[in-house]
Order: sequence, then C-alpha cells, then structure tokens
Amino acid sequence: MTRKLTLACALTLALATLGSAQTNSSSTGNGSQYSKTELKRMAQDAHTPSQYVVLAGYYGNRQTDFLAQAAEEKREWVRRSANIVSIAAKYPRPVDSAHYLYDYYTYRAMEAGQLAAKYSQLAGPSATKTN
Repeated sequence: MTRKLTLACALTLALATLGSAQTNSSSTGNGSQYSKTELKRMAQDAHTPSQYVVLAGYYGNRQTDFLAQAAEEKREWVRRSANIVSIAAKYPRPVDSAHYLYDYYTYRAMEAGQLAAKYSQLAGPSATKTN
C-alpha cells in the first residue's frame, strides 16, 4: 500500500514539475528566440528600417532579461555575503560565484544594450518613434 502511495506521489510531483517547466519555457519573452546563426544572418541581411527595428527589439528584450538576472544574482550575492564565516574558506566560495554571475549578467546586458542602440540608430528616427 505504501509503495503505491509513494509511486503516486512521485508521479504527481514529476507531472507538476514538468507542467511548470513547460509554462516557464513558453512564457519567456515575446516568443522570439533566435539561434546565433539566425541572428547573424538577420544582421547581415538587414537593410530596411523594419528589419533593424526587429533586431533592436530583440536585443532590447535580451538586455531587460540580463538586467533582471543580474538583479537576482545581486540579491543572492548580498545574501551570501552575510554568511561568510571563515577566512580560510576554499576558493571559490559561494559568495564568489554569485559575484561572478552578477558581473557576467551585467556585462551581457551592456553588450545587448549597445547592440539595441546600434540597430535603433540604423533603423532611423522615424522607426524608433513608432516603438
């Protein structure tokens, strides 16, 4: 009896986890996920303001996502900084990994912001007013 109950609980937990993972993956951004190859081709083929607006919007969304991740890592960094106990702790400490992730996400946000500004400028002033 307990074996069936354990199996039922495990199955329920697995289905709930799978459902939330599908919900999280389908709710990322506006559905415009491009591969590196697609982005490279889009950048090479872009010649009209509407194509530049699409690229600028994509990189603007990426910048927003990276800034949100950086803010989350900053909170984690602050939380972990409060729990440093020993100076002789092994490197890298958990606080270091949170710090490095924060630096990484802020760097990627800066890169995405620069690309968004570049493509917004290429789109022209008339295209950026419609955004």
